[in-house]
Amino acid sequence: MNEASTSLNGIARQLVSQGLVSTDTATSAFEAAKAKKLPFITKLMEHSEVNATAVAQYISADFGLPLFDLETLDPEGLPSEYFKDDLLSTQNAVPIAKRGSRLFIAISDPTNSEALDKYKFASGLSVEAVVVEEPKLAELRASVLDGKSALSEDLDDSFDLEIDGSELPESDDDESGVDETPIVRFVNKVLLDAIKRGASDIHVEPYEKIFRIRFRVDGVLEEVVHPPLAMAGRLTARIKVMSRMDISERRVPQDGRIKLKISKNKAIDFRVNTCPTLFGEKTVLRILDPSSAQLGIDALGYEPEQKKLYMDALSNPYGMILVTGPTGSGKTVSLYTGLNILNEPGTNISTAEDPAEINLAGINQVNVNVKAGLTFAEALKSFLRQDPDVIMVGEIRDLETASIAVKAAQTGHLVLSTLHTNDAPQTLSRLINMGVPPFNIATAVSLIIAQRLGRRLCQVCKEPDELPREILLQEGFREDQLDGVTLYKATGCKKCNGGYKGRVGIYQVMKISEEIGKIIMAGGNAIEIAHQAKAENIPDLRESALNKVAEGVMSLEEANRVTKD
Repeated sequence: MNEASTSLNGIARQLVSQGLVSTDTATSAFEAAKAKKLPFITKLMEHSEVNATAVAQYISADFGLPLFDLETLDPEGLPSEYFKDDLLSTQNAVPIAKRGSRLFIAISDPTNSEALDKYKFASGLSVEAVVVEEPKLAELRASVLDGKSALSEDLDDSFDLEIDGSELPESDDDESGVDETPIVRFVNKVLLDAIKRGASDIHVEPYEKIFRIRFRVDGVLEEVVHPPLAMAGRLTARIKVMSRMDISERRVPQDGRIKLKISKNKAIDFRVNTCPTLFGEKTVLRILDPSSAQLGIDALGYEPEQKKLYMDALSNPYGMILVTGPTGSGKTVSLYTGLNILNEPGTNISTAEDPAEINLAGINQVNVNVKAGLTFAEALKSFLRQDPDVIMVGEIRDLETASIAVKAAQTGHLVLSTLHTNDAPQTLSRLINMGVPPFNIATAVSLIIAQRLGRRLCQVCKEPDELPREILLQEGFREDQLDGVTLYKATGCKKCNGGYKGRVGIYQVMKISEEIGKIIMAGGNAIEIAHQAKAENIPDLRESALNKVAEGVMSLEEANRVTKD
């Protein structure tokens, strides 16, 4: 044994003598552990060449202590009442079971008597060490610390939680989580927290070594909690039970819905989708708040002239209004707002959606079902035989749907629909590329609304943003916009999310004028249509965003994120 190894003692020397660790590695870890007053095994595992499993097996045999694989641990069996923040954060040990008056402590270094003594004192129980692999112990500690507060908090008393519809089906499947109170409480809390924070989506994502939950707030995803990885299956199963999905099917995507009654007069719908990934099922819940469809057009952020164009188009007895933009740009709310304006006892309104996101009383809503043969086109054909006044098609995806919608708009019906295009001029080119004759487009389409959603500056903490005039002109501002105008930037306070609170719509509202119609019938492209729109003083999305910046509603940084190429 060389001189370096003789300076080692205890576990360090034994691991070297067994050939499990080199002398240099052991010495380096031993000195670092001593300097930082940490367990030797903790520092040893920072060396990638060390085999954690072999080390744990040797320590278990040498100390005569049981060896436990934390990957087999049931998180619902953890004695969470003995979790202490100060101990979890300072001691490399975690209570994993309680049997009578004995508390079993997972530990990677049995010589760490300080941790065992502190848990014995804090719990008032006798403690027994269980040897585990150091990397798995570190992962468990991190998971417990991340998920502890969320798992232990009770639901907010201000909410009257009730799952709508018939009682949830009981299940004997251990993974359903129906009878596991911590899982039920945790899922309910996640849903309620998302609602309170104004989130639009909840992402539940299992990975190889972590399990995370993210909320999309004001259009941006942010991590909110990292539950223990072992919870992933049960948490997903609980959501699937609430959504009335098949919990035994994990190989294909599934869709479902949850209705959450949070008070006597308010309910929130969740559209739920699961998708199998490499390490489990990812679940995304889209939050559908019916009150968002009751905002009224003034709350959406249209400029006065844009609002007038939309209202004029809605007042026409026929024609087609198209709303375009990417997923999550607020198209549904714009359409529902228009439908609410039209929703009167004397008007017959039918919608075909995939699926119907928000239930609107007085409107006949149909969910398309491609497998059953109920496509957008088939729904449209049926609507036209039911004496309609207004028809809304969730999305125009193919020539058949486009042709029927155009014909309906030409024969005395008002048609509203969506397309996935970048701006208003490209929408017309998209219809032509689908195969719709230019003449039909020019005579049927009356208005196109392209839109985005940008984060609204917090009015409490926003601060003036001093930028050189030359830079602002390069960004696209007009000279007349900058006279006497103060631009603002996000800072952040307790009442907002990083300087932003809520979202505001950015719109390009283009009426199909006589000149634009001529360009369409002449086979003109999107560039020619855009030039004509500019000649008619129709602001594009970038100009509309800069107007919001000049009004102090949005930061230039946010305008660039949403609209700058």
